[in-house]
Amino acid sequence: MSRATKVLIAAGFVALLGFIIYSTMGLAKINCEVCMEFHGRTSCGSAAGTNKGEAVRSAVEVACSDLAAGRTENIACEGTRPKTISCK
Repeated sequence: MSRATKVLIAAGFVALLGFIIYSTMGLAKINCEVCMEFHGRTSCGSAAGTNKGEAVRSAVEVACSDLAAGRTENIACEGTRPKTISCK
């Protein structure tokens, strides 16, 4: 393999890595913390998203993962109303 080909491959890899980092950093515009109460226990989760709905939904999933035992309880927890929601 020639030197020019190696340089071109390295430059392409660096460009791809830079694009991936840039795109993931630029997407999260809203940060939310959600506290869920389920079966008498409370857990809070934080998440970021491109809009409030996406960030809240992700934070609910994080909080419920600590509270629920199994997929059925996890679905039930995610279906309950959040105790608190705080977004920035």
